[in-house]
Amino acid sequence: MTVAFVDTSCLVAIAFSEPGAAELAARLREFDLLVGSNLLEAELRAVLAREEVSTDIELLERITWLIPDRPLSREITTVLGAGYLRGADLWHLACALFLSGSPRELPFLTLDERQGAVAHKLGFPA
Repeated sequence: MTVAFVDTSCLVAIAFSEPGAAELAARLREFDLLVGSNLLEAELRAVLAREEVSTDIELLERITWLIPDRPLSREITTVLGAGYLRGADLWHLACALFLSGSPRELPFLTLDERQGAVAHKLGFPA
């Protein structure tokens, strides 16, 4: 089974048909399981509301929600040790660390350059 952790930026790009969105959607379909933090839905729906776009995002149906059952202090500290990120970007990477036994085994999909650089530094494949 192939699994990837997906960041909000990927779904935003697809929802707004940004350049490369079709290729990105095809890449997401390559995985058997897409996991996202529970913050992803709120971020995506906030962007849609801000842009006054009324649409049902079918991609949300493919996401398996990660809802940690403990504070992610260790993971947050690890991420910040690899580089500074704002709260939401930090949370997504901390959740991916929480999920993965080893970052090298879990692709972290993002279009955010800074978040992607920190993910790479942590050992997540793109």
